[in-house]
Amino acid sequence: MLKQVINFYRVSIPKPCSGESFADTKRRMKYLKWSTFLAATFGYGMYYVCRLSLNVVKKPIVEEGIFSETELGIIGAVLFFTYAVGKFANGFIADRSNINRLMTTGLLVSALANLCLGFTNSFFLFAILWGISGWFQSMGAASCVVGLSRWFSNKERGSFYGFWSASHNIGEALTFIIVASIVSVLGWRYGFFGAGMVGLIGTLIIWFFFHDTPQSKGLPAVNQTKEKGEMSADEAADYNKAQKQVLLMPAIWTLALSSAFMYISRYAVNSWGVFYLEAQKGYSTLDASFIISINSVCGIVGTVFSGLISDKLFGGRRNVPALIFGLMNVAALCLFLLVPGAHIGVDILAMILFGSSIGVLLCFLGGLMAVDIAPRNASGAALGVVGIASYIGAGLQDVMSGILIEGQKTVVNGTDVYDFTYINWFWIGAALLSALLATFVWNVKPKG
Repeated sequence: MLKQVINFYRVSIPKPCSGESFADTKRRMKYLKWSTFLAATFGYGMYYVCRLSLNVVKKPIVEEGIFSETELGIIGAVLFFTYAVGKFANGFIADRSNINRLMTTGLLVSALANLCLGFTNSFFLFAILWGISGWFQSMGAASCVVGLSRWFSNKERGSFYGFWSASHNIGEALTFIIVASIVSVLGWRYGFFGAGMVGLIGTLIIWFFFHDTPQSKGLPAVNQTKEKGEMSADEAADYNKAQKQVLLMPAIWTLALSSAFMYISRYAVNSWGVFYLEAQKGYSTLDASFIISINSVCGIVGTVFSGLISDKLFGGRRNVPALIFGLMNVAALCLFLLVPGAHIGVDILAMILFGSSIGVLLCFLGGLMAVDIAPRNASGAALGVVGIASYIGAGLQDVMSGILIEGQKTVVNGTDVYDFTYINWFWIGAALLSALLATFVWNVKPKG
């Protein structure tokens, strides 16, 4: 049984070239490349809808007395921790897997978990289902990055990685708009039902349009000088050597730590931003979700142009824009958190700056800078190292934020009143540390 499962997820067996003309081969390659890229982008965006659904419904859940803020923080952290371990493991696995089947499986299980969440009030069952979703969520990014490595040449990688990274923001925007609208009309349980249905649609898109390797379609490999068959013992040893080299590179771990602090600030807003605007500034669930969604929409601009800007203006170096947008992230959080009162213009401006900066940082710190300096055949492993650190940071953030928010809550005339002072400096300090750590790998050279 186990052998059958392993064989099911193995890299597709190469097919012999069809003997078609060069023009037909080129045309078919172009179609399959774009099919894979678009399926990765929109499919992974739908992964995010299933991952962020909880963030929209926190305030209604607290108001109904289902869970406390601390319990919600623990539940959120369970997903991040299982996702972190899973992203590390699946980063290594994806390098040697059929990425179509791996990515389809991940979104299918996550979507089913969301559908189940709408039926439970149990803290332990809720945490277990959310943790299961986290593990299978981790199959998405690694599959996409390996797919980009298999289908796009080295010269194309930065630009297409930047475009693909917009999937994060597409998913976030869909969550904060679609799920929030459903919750406002039908209640928090239907938010999970809606997210689950979006995930099932994404599963079909990935299955039919996200392709494993060019060789499996009878096409030549993109990044190899000659066509290869099944992996030989020497080639397997090369994979092992490259992945071990990734684990021993201090620069990879420095980037991973920088990304971890960036993820604290990122998920502070994504996990608790709607709650913050409702509790601190008095916005409704729909208005608060709309404001937070602006950062996701603006993040698309940041991610789309991040690779192009670094490739065209900085010769493929990511360090200068990483520092610039890291400091912009700090400024945006200060504007969002330290200006008292509900000023919708100020809050929208803060989300524009925050989204644009996080969009770039997700592309650079969240993967591309590590992929750039890692051995070419260990891009999934590099992403795994950064991923486990990033989501451990996100998980710790959710626990700490939940504890600090509930710990600074008082009840005045039957109304919950929150003091976010400690939370504000926690989130802003993390963003500042991320920007500083990124400067430590300023002159690191790629390993090939």
